[in-house]
Amino acid sequence: MVHFDAPDPDYPLPPLNEIPDDDADKPKEAYKLTTTLNGFPAIIFGTATFSRIYNEADHISGVTPLRAARLALRYGMNVFDTSPFYGDSEIILGNALQALEPEFPRDSYTLITKVGRYPTGFDYTPEAIESSIARSLRRLHTDYLDVVYLHDVEFVADEKLPRRGGNHVGALKEEREQYGLNEDQEGETYTDKDHKVLSAVKKLFELRDDRGVIKRVGISGFPLPTLLRLAILIQKRLGKPVDLVMSYCHLTLQNSTLEQFKSAFGPRAGVKQVITASPIAMALLRPSPLQAHPAPLEIREAAKRAAQLSEEWDASGTGLPDLALQYTFARAREIGVPVAVGLSTLEEVHASVKAWHEVDAEGLATKEEWVTRVKSVQDLFKDVQMLDYSWATP
Repeated sequence: MVHFDAPDPDYPLPPLNEIPDDDADKPKEAYKLTTTLNGFPAIIFGTATFSRIYNEADHISGVTPLRAARLALRYGMNVFDTSPFYGDSEIILGNALQALEPEFPRDSYTLITKVGRYPTGFDYTPEAIESSIARSLRRLHTDYLDVVYLHDVEFVADEKLPRRGGNHVGALKEEREQYGLNEDQEGETYTDKDHKVLSAVKKLFELRDDRGVIKRVGISGFPLPTLLRLAILIQKRLGKPVDLVMSYCHLTLQNSTLEQFKSAFGPRAGVKQVITASPIAMALLRPSPLQAHPAPLEIREAAKRAAQLSEEWDASGTGLPDLALQYTFARAREIGVPVAVGLSTLEEVHASVKAWHEVDAEGLATKEEWVTRVKSVQDLFKDVQMLDYSWATP
């Protein structure tokens, strides 16, 4: 049972005129985002970074989150993704946006949050969802939420996967039946777990359609076949589709299978927008990845070799993550998918829009040297049969 009535920690901010606003806080005009994908900017600001999951207490309690959010808004990166699962992220983001209201009123940005998963566990009951939404509204200092995802649905639903790890593209072809994706299986529930998802989404539809506190409803998670099956199930059983689906780590140098799945969500499930997240694959594609990363050893070792290879391109150690970000942006631009990127600092905001500009305006993905680097990294995963491999959900 999740409790929503505990007092929130306080993260007071100094007056806005006491917060630095110097050259580092100003956008580079050439890099301002102009491309929109169904109303979304090319880059969505992921704020799991506004928590102790990814940063120290001094960082999140200071003014850097506000400055990073302000810079993003000045660049046109005006969509923020948060969640109650991300510790105090909603509180810190809400305080920052409230302080920035004179420059950026509420109608100038889009808020995405989630329900169902919390630091203490999962709760998909309608009562918990209503309480969670009320708390998010309070924390974010708003009377409506633009998008709400049911968070990490694979942990609650029946996954219906013939194997938990592997390349799942067969779910769109010869393995449709094993994944519950045959046309004659559409709308079929397999266990009471699926009913928990349906009940939760029904509550979100009610909050959207009857009470107007949510503008759009989505589901999020990792395994693409599970997300597709549930999106179809929701449309068949509830008579209306979810507006959005978000998956992560499936449009990266290591795994780009979202490209195959994306085209199925609209025709088969009525989904209007697919969003991808985590272009660095949960820090896999950094020189120092997470110790507890869920990827198999073969993937982690190949990523380590890719990081070593990238030192030949850039001794600073940014070569691999920069290439990973550019690759995701290039593919996302091609298939019309916004990218949620976790950002912590002014430098990271500047770097992300620079990477997008290189892809969008400078044609980076057509340059021979860049294409060669992409192939050399992907070949490392291919050599160990781990290119397009989706690891098992932890």
